[in-house]
Amino acid sequence: MLNYFDDPAYTVAVIGAGRGIGRAAALEMARQGVAVACLDSDGATAEDTAKTIAAAGGRASAAAVDVVDGKSIAAALKKTDRIDALVNCAGITGKTNVPGHQVELADFDRVYQVNLRGALLVSQAVLPHMIERKYGRLLHVASIAGKEGNAGMTAYSATKAGLIGMVKSLAKDYVEQGITINALAPAVIRTAMVDALPQATVDYMTAKIPMKRCGELDEAAKLIAWIVSPACSFTTGFTFDLSGGRATY
Repeated sequence: MLNYFDDPAYTVAVIGAGRGIGRAAALEMARQGVAVACLDSDGATAEDTAKTIAAAGGRASAAAVDVVDGKSIAAALKKTDRIDALVNCAGITGKTNVPGHQVELADFDRVYQVNLRGALLVSQAVLPHMIERKYGRLLHVASIAGKEGNAGMTAYSATKAGLIGMVKSLAKDYVEQGITINALAPAVIRTAMVDALPQATVDYMTAKIPMKRCGELDEAAKLIAWIVSPACSFTTGFTFDLSGGRATY
């Protein structure tokens, strides 16, 4: 059984722990013995993940968080005595299948508030604690759309590209303080939402992936666990590929 964590007190906060990649990552790290702070905009789903971890003998807490509100982020993180690492899975697509000239500025601003401004607020909330301890792991979940752009998804693609750029910059700011800051760029990951789509839609999405399949949640979870562990000690400012070969840069 893989286990990247030696310190039994190691604590990871996961924003977006209520569902999808965030939930899978929280469960995987708890299985490896990590204490997990489960945070989500939907507090009920965060609580459900924490209860699932506790029922399996793990350690977890839960809180609701709004990443567009700095006070909400601070209040949620304050409930955790120690944070060694933070995984930020917060993100929205906004309206899709919309050509660029028809993008509504209100929708663009809403996507920006969550995907990019929210990521900065999250980073600003946790970095002082990491600086004080001279250690930290910060991972922001971006998207393949941030590397290649997705047609009809201007706001999403632009903000995920901005997130990748922000990670590169932040990583250089804190590279000498024991803190690594990285991004993850998934293509389509198989979730309940993807399973509910028509097969033709899934076929269209996977056609661009050389492996000709969706990624699995456990694949994402294991990679995330390694990135935010002490084992990932010489990589920062990097965007990890999770796209089945679609993007290799």
